[in-house]
Formats: sequence, structure tokens, C-alpha cells
Amino acid sequence: MNDLLEKLRDAVGRRHVLTGDTETRRFRQGYRYGGGAAVAVVRPGTLVEMWRALQACHQAGVVIIMQAANTGLTGGSTPVPEGYDRPVVVINTLRLRRLDLVNRGQQVVSHPGVTLDQLEKALRPIGREPHSVIGSSCIGASVTGGVCNNSGGALIRRGPAFTQFALYARVDANGELRLVNNLGITLGDAPEDILRRLDEGRFDEGDIVEVSNLHASDHEYCDHVRDISADTPARFNADPRRLYEASGSAGKLAVFALRLDTFAADDEAQVFYIGSNDPAELETIRRDILGGFANLPIAGEYMHRSAYDASARYGKDLFVYIQAFGTDKVPLAFSWKSRFDGLTEKLGLGGAISDRILQFIFDRMPNHLPRRMNEYRDRFEHHLLLKMGDAGIDEARDYLVERFPSANGDYFECDDKEGAAALLNRFSVGGAMVRYRAVHPKTVEDIVALDIALPRNTIDWFERLPPEIAKKIDFTMYCGHFFCHVLHQEYQVKKGEDCEAIKHDILALLKARGAEYPAEHNVGHLYGAAESLKAFYRELDPTNVFNPGIGKTSLKLDWKDAGHYGRQA
Repeated sequence: MNDLLEKLRDAVGRRHVLTGDTETRRFRQGYRYGGGAAVAVVRPGTLVEMWRALQACHQAGVVIIMQAANTGLTGGSTPVPEGYDRPVVVINTLRLRRLDLVNRGQQVVSHPGVTLDQLEKALRPIGREPHSVIGSSCIGASVTGGVCNNSGGALIRRGPAFTQFALYARVDANGELRLVNNLGITLGDAPEDILRRLDEGRFDEGDIVEVSNLHASDHEYCDHVRDISADTPARFNADPRRLYEASGSAGKLAVFALRLDTFAADDEAQVFYIGSNDPAELETIRRDILGGFANLPIAGEYMHRSAYDASARYGKDLFVYIQAFGTDKVPLAFSWKSRFDGLTEKLGLGGAISDRILQFIFDRMPNHLPRRMNEYRDRFEHHLLLKMGDAGIDEARDYLVERFPSANGDYFECDDKEGAAALLNRFSVGGAMVRYRAVHPKTVEDIVALDIALPRNTIDWFERLPPEIAKKIDFTMYCGHFFCHVLHQEYQVKKGEDCEAIKHDILALLKARGAEYPAEHNVGHLYGAAESLKAFYRELDPTNVFNPGIGKTSLKLDWKDAGHYGRQA
């Protein structure tokens, strides 16, 4: 391995090859899961450096794990603790931040370290927006990670992250590392020439090749999601409609650049805060809007009271931090937190000290959420955050005035501060559940986090766990992207209970309801990939060099010992 480390240092510079346990911790530990070993974490600063690092890793015969922001919730971009038959190298792409606007800003060429927050800020002056401006952007997620993991869909008109234009490297069936330029831009033939031109931005509109049958976004989704009679989900990871090269690849390719559509921003936006004690009432609203409105919502986010409570208490520090410093500073905060936790682990104090300190501090701070939201928390079990734009604002306002107040619900129009707080509180809940686990080690065994997509025609959408399962759960949280019926259902399992058995039992109930899973967080190392998804992975990576084990597949070279994981989730 010393020879490999020297080649990597030659490729990217000595200070960008990390080898110590403490300095590599934040790259080896996932946002929620992960924590295996790696001989090195490599951080290239140009696409040419990334190619040279890939060549060195390929020649050395190591496992290659491609990683960007490492904000995934299923451990899909970090090593597993055991089972590999080769050493592991993580290639982190966050230094590769070049972004080029093309076609008058209607598209972008994004390098693998570009974050959603960065893209949003670049597009704002020209009145355009990226695929996603809420959700993952709150925690510093990357554009490329979203595409590779079928992420997104919170913005109802835009659907999941998708493109058919990509520049990537793969190892073919003969074991050869090859660069494939399907970016739709003429850049030359030799790999380093192609990559150097992208590094320097040396291309213009005349180099862009338009291909009429290929698309840089899920252009059909706005019609697809409206089909409320369909007995299949609007979106889910194994949907063959949206598996194409880099899109849905889950780290089985090394992606250098993507070409993606951008979207016209609404001139005006309005958040309506809806509360109800009857889940059927929210479903009626969903069906009325999708089936009858001329204007689709920008977003429609659901929160159960349990999610509201979890986020309000255990996500308070993230909420306050983002309000004070913005989303672009979140990765820096996570980096320092990981370094601190690595140090406390080394001293034998455990790895959750920072969570306990932060929780102790913020528990003593005053309530940070607007008064009307807190009043709705007390009055209603179910909350729907409906965000409309332009002509859709009056359409929604007329509809809601007619419907409310009802026997079970009511609504109010948020002012700007309330609207921002409502959405930020919704998207702080993921981190809040990690915090809950960290500060309740005596009562919580672990989190069972499910990411499910219900059929579009589902009426009875809200889960009621049978008593024999519910008694094993310390705390349950429900939230989701309501209009596409994608729900995040998380269970803090009581100490001593079998998390895998509980997960298996709940997924069996969901499968009986026609649910698909995962919906948008990818299979990672927590879900077993569907057969169609496994076939897609094997086609992309026939020798199993990149990110082996994803979707509970084989960790071995050439896909040997494919059944090593046992029971598939």
C-alpha cells in the first residue's frame, strides 16, 4: 500500500491524501451509518487529478468508493466495517466545485463537488433554480450525489434528480478503466485532454451537441405525479424509468461531470400552513389539487406532530445555525463536529459527546418557532406545508377559504418568516432523529429509518402499527413529501429489541400495501436492492470495483459470494 499512497500523493498532493483514523473519520462515518476502514481518503482538486487517482487505485486493485458531501442517510458512500476482500480507498470530490452555465443558463455543467446551495446561489441572479432548493440543500448535499442516488422530488413539478448527460469512468468487463463522454459536449478524445478542457472551462455553445431523445431532467414527472388513479408510486429508487448511466448509479461509476436542466423561478411564492386531526382530510386536499388544479404546487410537505416535536427540540441547533450562518456553512460545522467526536473517541469518552453538549445548551434556550406554528402543533396531529407559486397562490387561497375551517382542521397563510421557519423545521427533522438516538443511549437501541413510496391511488396513507410492533418502539416519527406519497417513517427502537427483525416486520406490512422502498435515499447498505437494480449495478460495474456491497450485494471482486448478506430488507 505504500506504493499506492505515494502515487496518490503524486496525483493530488501530499496534504490531500488522508490516512489517520481521526482525520479520515468524517469521510468514513456516514451521516447516520457507516464506519469501516480505509487505507486513504483522497481529495483531488481537479478532474485530471481525480482521473490520475482513479488510475492509481485501479492499478493497485483496491475497492474505490466515490463520495461527495457524505450527507446520505443509508451509508451508501462510506465503507462497511467488514467483508471486503481488498483494501478500500475513498475518493472525496468536494474540492471539485467548478460550475458552468450553458444554453443561456437553462442548463449547467456541474463538477462532482458542486453543492445544491452553490448551484442555487449561482442561478438566483438570472431568475433560475436548480432541481432542488429545499431538503438536502439544508445540509450541504451535492448535485452529483443527488443524481447518482435518485434523490429529490420535494419540488413537485421537477421530480427526482435525473439526467442522461454524463461524463464518467467505469471499469469494463475486461477490467479496463475507461472514460466515457456522454455529456453531449465535444471535448476531444484523450481522457486528460477532455478533463483538462472541463477543468479550464474551455468549451462554448458550439461544442454542445443537442440530442432530441435525451433529457437533462425528469421532464415527464409533472404529469406522472398527477395520475392519482395509478396503483404504482410516483417515484422510487428501483423505477426503471429513471435508471440511466450516472442516474441511479449509487457509486458504481466515477462521475466527473453532469449536464442538467435548470428551472424558471416563481416570481411570487406563498406557504399555507394546514392542520388537521383527520389524515383523510389531507388526502382529499392532495387529490383535489393533483386532480383538479391548473397549477401544481411548488412543494407539499407533511409533518406529524411527532416530527414537529422532534425537530423543534432535537433539531433546534441546526435550525438556529442555518438561520444565523446559512446552508453553505453547514458542511464546515459537520466537519468540526466530526473532528471533535473523533478526538473524544480516541480519549475513550465515546463519539456522541458533541451531541450531548449541544443538546444540553439548546434545551435551555427559548422556543425558536413562530407562535402560530406552535399553536397548530397543540391543536392538530397532522400538518401540511403547502407552497404555491404565482397563479397557483390565488387558486389555493380560493380553495382553502372554501374548505376551512372544518370539523377537523384549519389553515393560515404564513408570512415570510413563518414560511421559512416551517420549511426549515420540516427539513431539520432528519438530523433531529440522529440527535435523539445520541442523547438517549440508555433507552434507544438504534434507529430504524424507512424511506417509502406509496402507490399514487392510496387513500389510507397514514400508518397505524400493530400493538406487537408498537410496544417495541420508544419514539416514532412521520414526515414526507406528501403529494408524491413519499414518506419518511423513523422508529427509535427500545433498548434490547432486535432492530433488524422490527424493520423486516414493518417492511412486510408496507409491501402488502403496495409500497416501494427506498423512495429517494437509495439502498445504501440498509436495503436489499431489487433484482432490476442489481442487474443495473452489474451492467455498470461488471467486476465490482466501485462501491461493492451497495444494496446488500456482493462485497467481493467479480461479484463472488453474492449472497453474503443473508436476509434481504
